[in-house]
Amino acid sequence: MSDASYREMLKRAQEHLPKKLDRYERFEVPRAHIVVAGRKTVFMNFKEVCDALNREPEQILKFLTKEMATLASVDTGRAVFQGVFRQDSVTNLLNTYIQRYVICPVCKRPDTRVVREKRLSFLVCEACGARSSLSGKA
Repeated sequence: MSDASYREMLKRAQEHLPKKLDRYERFEVPRAHIVVAGRKTVFMNFKEVCDALNREPEQILKFLTKEMATLASVDTGRAVFQGVFRQDSVTNLLNTYIQRYVICPVCKRPDTRVVREKRLSFLVCEACGARSSLSGKA
């Protein structure tokens, strides 16, 4: 293959590329879908959010119930909270959970897991290997 034919093929390939690439974010958490039914708030896609965060539903539910000062239960992928809570309140609490218990404080990546050793919990990053102690129990 000659240098000229390679350049010609390269130019043709570049012409078929989109002019503007959309920004791709690897870590995307589904937006919380909240429905208020009477005196209860139902987090409809709770299991989906837990899967996206790579956390056990019990961990996230424990955090949310503590922060919301209410009782809750998980029912077929949904979380049901006692009381009425707004969409933005739940979203803010999820963002707080993500910052404290999901994002690595060293490399800022979401590739972490929570490890318990005796009475202490650690956030272990699988991307950079950092190990950070968690102040509250996750």
